Amino acid sequence: MQFTISREALLKPLQLVAGVVERRQTLPVLSNVLVSLHDGQLALTGTDLEVELVGRVAVEDEVQPGDITVPARKLLDIVKSLPDGAKIDFSLDNQKVTIKSGRSRFTLTTLPASEFPNVEDSPNTLSFDLQQKQLKRLIDAVSFSMAQQDVRYYLNGMLLEITPDFVRTVATDGHRLALCTLNTPIEGASPRQSILPRKGVMELVRFLADSEQPVKVMLGSNHLRAQTDDFTFTTKLVDGKFPDYERVLPRSGNNLIHAERNELRQAFSRASILSNEKYRGVRLILEVGQLMLVANNPEQEEAEETVTVDYNGNPFEIGFNVSYLVDVLNALSSETVRISLADANSSALVESADGSDAVYVVMPMRL
Repeated sequence: MQFTISREALLKPLQLVAGVVERRQTLPVLSNVLVSLHDGQLALTGTDLEVELVGRVAVEDEVQPGDITVPARKLLDIVKSLPDGAKIDFSLDNQKVTIKSGRSRFTLTTLPASEFPNVEDSPNTLSFDLQQKQLKRLIDAVSFSMAQQDVRYYLNGMLLEITPDFVRTVATDGHRLALCTLNTPIEGASPRQSILPRKGVMELVRFLADSEQPVKVMLGSNHLRAQTDDFTFTTKLVDGKFPDYERVLPRSGNNLIHAERNELRQAFSRASILSNEKYRGVRLILEVGQLMLVANNPEQEEAEETVTVDYNGNPFEIGFNVSYLVDVLNALSSETVRISLADANSSALVESADGSDAVYVVMPMRL
């Protein structure tokens, strides 16, 4: 196996593929990246048995095709350390890989490609095309609400719901919920729900570009596969049932607040400085035309912020985790936000004032 490639052409797919590879592995071969060269195309594959990513790049100077696995982290560090515009000669001899560039020479140990595991294919029951930026938006709008290391394992991921009329993503950690809907016809789809694991979600969004280029999504009973011209991504699905998110969405919020998003976000961020570091609580005191934020901590320090808002309801107080509210305001992009509240014990529904594709629910907290 032998070929020559530019540093830049190799670096982009290698960085993405190496991101999937875990540093500590039970199987030594899982710390490696599979390098395959056939018909002038170089494929780099990384996997942790749950998530697999294949990056492809054209090679102009192919001398000899072949397959081998090399340590992912070391290969990435070598390629990153070479100067811009460098040409890299990659060759395999006696189960050792030699990488030459200019006056530099590196020899790496290898493991045979036959030891590298393949993520088993499950029959694709549904496939559809989206623009990359559409899928990226669906993930970015909700991924921050996924749980981390929750015993309810089905919350450590993102729900992907497909119907004939729309694609929807939902994530919740039990304290907040994010939902984003893309209205687009999906041919041949019957309503179905799949849960993508947290790592799969984070890796998938890394290689999606903010462009109108297509991404083909193939959904099986156990796997989701997303394919672009340069990458093929596969993740196992989480076996479990996602909570009925429709029941969580507050319907009777008749106290409506309209506020300038950026001003509100900055006020929450400033108030959070003196909130309790563990519970992050902040008190919202609502009066006609204004919202007052009060945060305290165990050292009896206090922050107060007053924001002008469009509110005509009765005065009342409610407490929230300020970090959750800041996350939501960061995820929204509109200039004005609408917050719907029923009473001091009910969840808040936060969305763009223009009613865009995403809605957020934040549970209150007792302060």
